[in-house]
Amino acid sequence: MNTKNTEKDLQNAQILNLDEDFSLIKRFIDGDESVFAVLVQRHKEKVRNIIYLTMSSSNMVDDVAQDVFLTVYRNLNNFRFESQFTTWLYRITVNKCKDHMRKIKIRNIFTPINDAENKADETANPEGSDISGIVQRAIARLPEKLRVPLLLKDIEGMSYQEISETIECEIGTVKSRIFRAREGLKNILKPFEEELMS
Repeated sequence: MNTKNTEKDLQNAQILNLDEDFSLIKRFIDGDESVFAVLVQRHKEKVRNIIYLTMSSSNMVDDVAQDVFLTVYRNLNNFRFESQFTTWLYRITVNKCKDHMRKIKIRNIFTPINDAENKADETANPEGSDISGIVQRAIARLPEKLRVPLLLKDIEGMSYQEISETIECEIGTVKSRIFRAREGLKNILKPFEEELMS
């Protein structure tokens, strides 16, 4: 009985959440731009989390988050109410992360060799060997197409359907990538087994 009530409460909370986002978006479309600050406030930590985990760096979080919400602001009038606002928002977030990572790769092509070596030395000998640091560095070593679905599923707790809509690929592909990411992570973390178990 209690379990049924709890499930009902959770469903009602999700519906309320969805309705609140939709109602804020409708007010924005109707000309009340002040509600955009409420939308940002409601979702900024989740967006920042996704950026941090996807890019494996805290240096870019603010810049990318600003870029995400600027894009949302410019395009919110075109929101179709066909999916949850968060699905649309997270898709924009993941795409902005990809854009920024592409720019970094292009910049790194033109980085002098000595600078690249220094950066490699810094990452090869990170200070401390805390468990979360070991795991974060291991996740960062996964290819982006495996890393993003894994983070959305295991860290953000999104459903396969939500991930499928966010990264715009089939549910079967999402499941396969998450499985491969977990297997890859196991292999990367094998040398650290003792530290992780102690």
